Amino acid sequence: MRVFRWGNSLAIRLPVAVVNMLGLKVGDAIDVQVKRAQPLAPQPSSSSSSTRDAEVLARLRSHRGTLPTNFNLDRLQTNLRGG
Repeated sequence: MRVFRWGNSLAIRLPVAVVNMLGLKVGDAIDVQVKRAQPLAPQPSSSSSSTRDAEVLARLRSHRGTLPTNFNLDRLQTNLRGG
């Protein structure tokens, strides 16, 4: 697997064999456990997606109105700087 940049984060692509073995589909959350001298062991997440969605929405709402009034997000400019 290779590591890719995805916004400000890093991401890996899972081989189809791993996806099929775990029964993953788009939007599923997984917990990754790193164990010494063993490969990664992704597992389906134990929390429900509606709970996660509510938590993310609450965190986003806590930031409402905190950006400067002249803030402008330019996707093209951000991608050109590699961020």
